Amino acid sequence: MTDASHTEGPMLAADGTPLKQSLARSLRRQKLRALLLIAPLLIFVLFSFIVPIGAMLFRSVENSIVQDTLPLTVEALQSWDEKSGELPPENVYEAFVRDMVVAVENKQHTRLGTRLNYEETGMSSLFRKSGRKIKKLDPDTDGPFKDKLIDIHDGWGDVKTWQVIKTHAVPITNGYFLNAVDMRRTPDGPQMQPEDKRILVKLFGRTLFMSLVITGACILLAYPVSYLLATLPMRVSNMLMILVLLPFWTSLLVRTSAWKVMLQQQGVINDTLVWLGLVADDARLIIINNQIGTIIAMTHILLPFMILPMYSVMQTIPPSYTRAAKSMGATNWTTFWRIYFPQSIPGIGAGSILVFILAIGYYITPEIVGGTKGVFISNRIAYHISSSLNWGLAAALGTILLAVVLILYWVYDKIVGIDNVKLG
Repeated sequence: MTDASHTEGPMLAADGTPLKQSLARSLRRQKLRALLLIAPLLIFVLFSFIVPIGAMLFRSVENSIVQDTLPLTVEALQSWDEKSGELPPENVYEAFVRDMVVAVENKQHTRLGTRLNYEETGMSSLFRKSGRKIKKLDPDTDGPFKDKLIDIHDGWGDVKTWQVIKTHAVPITNGYFLNAVDMRRTPDGPQMQPEDKRILVKLFGRTLFMSLVITGACILLAYPVSYLLATLPMRVSNMLMILVLLPFWTSLLVRTSAWKVMLQQQGVINDTLVWLGLVADDARLIIINNQIGTIIAMTHILLPFMILPMYSVMQTIPPSYTRAAKSMGATNWTTFWRIYFPQSIPGIGAGSILVFILAIGYYITPEIVGGTKGVFISNRIAYHISSSLNWGLAAALGTILLAVVLILYWVYDKIVGIDNVKLG
C-alpha cells in the first residue's frame, strides 16, 4: 500500500510535463495551425464583404457634414425655435457668415449645399450662388448681416431654409432611412413625402413581386429540363448540358441587348406571331419597356442558375425507387408525385434561393428592357450612387434590401428548413 501511494499523482508526458498540460498545449497548436490556414480566406472575406457592408451601414446614418461645416451656426440655432415661423435672430446670421467664409475658402459650401439639396430642392443653388458674395464680407466689421444675406439671396429670408439646416444638423440621422420609405425628417417629426415623390416603397414592392414571379417562372421551366438531363443517358445529357452552360460564355450585356431587339413591336417575336396569324399586324404586343419584358429577359438569364441545382439533386435520386413503385402498381403520375418529386424539393429550394437573391439585386437587365415600369429598386440605388451622388440614401436603400432578404431567408428557414436545401 505504501509503494502504491508513492506512485500516485499526475500522469507525465515524455518530456516530464503533466499530461493534461501537454495535451492542452498540443490542442492550442492545432487550433493555431488551423487558424493560420484559413487566415487568408478570413482576411479576404473581412475586407471584401464585412468591411463594405459595415461602411454601407454607417454611411446610411452618417451626417456630420452640416455640423462640421457650420459649427457656429448649428450652435447658435439651438436657441432658435424653428416652429415659431419667425426668422432666426441676428447672432445666427453672424455665426453663419463666419462659418461660410471658412467653408468657401475650403470649398466645402458646395458639398454642404448638395447634401441639403437632397432634403429640400434649391439648397444647392442657394449655397453655390451665395458663396462668392458671402466670402467678401468681413465677419468683424460688416455686421449686421441679416439684411445683407437676404439681399444676397432671398432664400436666406425664408424660414424653411433655416429649418432645413437645423433639422439636418445632427451627426447621426434617420433622414436617409425615412427618405427610403417615402418619408422625410421635418421640425415636426417624420412626415410622409408629397404624393408625387412617393416612389421608393412602390419600387420595393415591385422588386419583391417580380423577383418572386421570375423565380416561379424559372422553377416551371427548369424542372422538366433538369428532369430530362437527369434521366437521359450520360452521353446525351452531357451534350445538352453544354447548351445550358452556353449563355455563361456570352456577355450579360449582349444577351440583354438581344432581348431588347427581340421584344420590340417590330422585333422577332412580334414578327413571328404576326406571320403565324396569332396577332394582327396592327395589334402587335407591347412586351418591351414594361414588367413583362423584364420578367422574360431575366427568366432567360437566370434559368441556368435554377437548372444546375435541380439537376445535381435529381441526378442523385436512385431510379430503383420509381421502378419499385411502378412494380407495385403505381401509375406514372403517382410515382412522380409521391416518390420522385419529394426527393427533388431540396434542389428546388437551393435554386429558388439562388435565383431570388440574384433577381432582387439585378439592375442591368431591368435598366435596358424595363423602361419606367419594369425597373427594380436596385436601379434606383445605382442612380443615387452614380448620378445624384446621394450615397447616404443609396446606402439606406441597400440596407433595407439586405434586411428584407435576411427576413425572407429566415421565413424560408422556418417554413421549409434550410437543412432541406441541397446541391446534390
